[in-house]
Amino acid sequence: MSAAPAARRQTGGLRIGVLGASRIAESAIVGPARELGHRLVAVASRDPLRAKAFADAHGVERVLASYGDVVNDPEVDVVYNPLANGLHAPWNLAAVAAGKPVLTEKPFARDREEAQRVAAAADQAGVTVLEGFHYLFHPLTRRAFELADDGSLGELTHVEVRMGMPAPPPEDPRWSLELAGGALMDLGCYGLHVMRRFGAPRVVGATAGHCEHAGPDVDARCDVELELPGGATGYSANSMLADKHSFTLRIVGTRGDVLAHNFIKPQDDDRLTITTEAGTTVEHLGSRATYTYQLEAFAAHVQHGAPLPLDTADAVANMGLIDDAYRAAGMNPR
Repeated sequence: MSAAPAARRQTGGLRIGVLGASRIAESAIVGPARELGHRLVAVASRDPLRAKAFADAHGVERVLASYGDVVNDPEVDVVYNPLANGLHAPWNLAAVAAGKPVLTEKPFARDREEAQRVAAAADQAGVTVLEGFHYLFHPLTRRAFELADDGSLGELTHVEVRMGMPAPPPEDPRWSLELAGGALMDLGCYGLHVMRRFGAPRVVGATAGHCEHAGPDVDARCDVELELPGGATGYSANSMLADKHSFTLRIVGTRGDVLAHNFIKPQDDDRLTITTEAGTTVEHLGSRATYTYQLEAFAAHVQHGAPLPLDTADAVANMGLIDDAYRAAGMNPR
């Protein structure tokens, strides 16, 4: 488990500093912080006007001049890092150096080597850096994994994660090699993370497609085939060229299967369809957002030392699998 930070605020809400004024921040930190009673005390952006607009819209107490100012502000207890992929590791390292626990958006780094540097620094300093795989904290996903683990589905035979989204605009960082963009980085990191819940998978094949405006070095789609322990198979399909958002998780066994209709945003669809020899049932696991569960767990860890289900070793292993998938697709890791 992640090491608990050396110093904890035992009472009151966390004082959160936000790096950047990203789109994801509204759902990933603004709403959950408001619901749970934490304060957004500082924000900085490369564009000061954008930071000001973000602060005004979301009740952030202060706009600071730079990311460094947020990280080093004595009034900031923890840092939330939703920057472009290529900026995750550098600013997580800066927060670790300042002794500030970090909730970072995924993926953890550009590649396994960079992830190892962040992990080593965090572990040595005893500072938590939590990679934001928020899906793992929701009862929907926990129930799906429980059914796979308790024998309800029989022996595991196949795990399939399909993730699609409409194309971001051409200027979006997800199309930038320099900023470590790509469908596998942005979407596939989830699918590969899911596969690793069942042991240590091995990439056996991958194919990638590209967009003219992004060039051949950035994957617009990337599909990965895996071998799971015990002989089961895995498939992670990822596209930034889909007609609509779609995030499904299916776990198949010898005696049944379970389908999470939207494991990334169960607040939009919390159905879990379970099919066994006894028939098909549908469970509803609640519309509370995955991000709220995640921030709740992160705060309990920072303030009270509660354990987390993810640590830096998990992040390093996931980046290693992403690197393997890129190589299998004939591409270089980011």
